[in-house]
Amino acid sequence: MELTLLDRLSGTLANALTVLLGTALGLALRGRLPEGMARILVQGVGLTTLFLGLSMAAALGGARGGAIDGVVLGLIALVLGGLLGEWWRLEEGLEGIGERVKRAVRGGGSFTEGFVAASLLFCVGPMTLLGSIQNGLTGDPSLLLLKATLDGLSAIALTSSFGVGVGFSVLVILTYQGGVALLAGTLAQALPDPAADPRVLLATGVGGLMVLGVGINLLGLTRVRVASFLPALLLAPLVWWLADLLS
Repeated sequence: MELTLLDRLSGTLANALTVLLGTALGLALRGRLPEGMARILVQGVGLTTLFLGLSMAAALGGARGGAIDGVVLGLIALVLGGLLGEWWRLEEGLEGIGERVKRAVRGGGSFTEGFVAASLLFCVGPMTLLGSIQNGLTGDPSLLLLKATLDGLSAIALTSSFGVGVGFSVLVILTYQGGVALLAGTLAQALPDPAADPRVLLATGVGGLMVLGVGINLLGLTRVRVASFLPALLLAPLVWWLADLLS
């Protein structure tokens, strides 16, 4: 049976809905929770984000390219991607998008910070890529529904701290996840077994390191320019291919 457009996008739409619901609940709680409780919510998400990032980064162990260890390949992809991202000023670009949306909706406070943090947190990770491919190919949204639950809970905590900017991350979710789902047929031809493909494992590990950066930012430990590392996700398969070719 041929899948309809709704079948392919069901998980993405559910994900966007849970983020909107989480944002609404976070806004309802914002200002009504003591500062300490609001801070604990964000710290809880931050700690969980660190755990997810570490779990994802462990995929580097299975991403060996020829004689080169996956951790080394991940480092190369991350550094090269970060340099490209700084050259292209991706962090400022993403913040600029947040500022334009903020002005359009007359948002205030930490709108941009919330938009950027939520966009990165909700769209970097293996469940985003694999879940979108699965949904687009078979119509099965199970992975994305699990992700949607996690994102909805995270949206409550983020919104209680940053405000309505978190909700506008659905624009990125719909564009990125929806785009991957619609292109799933093409992606599947290049990656017949995405869950075990070393190129995907390398990209997953690099994404995990970026998610760690999001967690560090949420905890306020320092400021990691996570958006600048985004090109590393595209460079990871190329780095693996070169390593495998030269071995």
